[in-house]
Amino acid sequence: MERTLVILKPGTVQRGLIGEVTSRLEKKGLFLVGLKMQWLDDQILSEHYSHLKDKPFFGLLKKAMSSCPVVLMCWEGKDAVSVVRTLIGPTNGRLAPAGTIRGDYSMSTQENIIHASDSTENAEIEINRFFKKEELFDYQFKLIDSIYASDEK
Repeated sequence: MERTLVILKPGTVQRGLIGEVTSRLEKKGLFLVGLKMQWLDDQILSEHYSHLKDKPFFGLLKKAMSSCPVVLMCWEGKDAVSVVRTLIGPTNGRLAPAGTIRGDYSMSTQENIIHASDSTENAEIEINRFFKKEELFDYQFKLIDSIYASDEK
C-alpha cells in the first residue's frame, strides 16, 4: 500500500469544508493513517514550497498558508498518490472538472482547497516533513476485503 500527504488549506478550514473533503477521500476507499491540525510557520512553508521560491506569488502563497491552521492528513491505499490527485483535480479550481474536490469547491489557483503529494517520492518527503513516525498509525482495516480484490492488497 502507498501513502500520500494531504493538506486542507486555510480556505477549507475557514469555509467549514474539512468534513466534506475528508468524507470524499474516505468514501473513495482510502484509509486515514495520520491526522492533525497545525499552524504552518515561515520555515516549514519555505521548505515545502521551495520549488516555487522564484515565482512572483511565493510571498502571497506563504501568507495565505499561514493565515490560519491547516489540517494535515496522511492517507493510505493502492496507488494512493494518483488516486488522490485524480479526486482533487487540476490546480486551478476554475478549470477543474465538476465532481473533483477543486472543481466543486474552488474558484482559484492559490485558494484551491487542498494540497496533495504529486509523486510517491514527494509523498515520502512531505509525510516526513509534517509527521513524526509516532503520529502515523498502522492498523487492520476491517473493510479492506470490501474495497480491494484479494490480488490487489
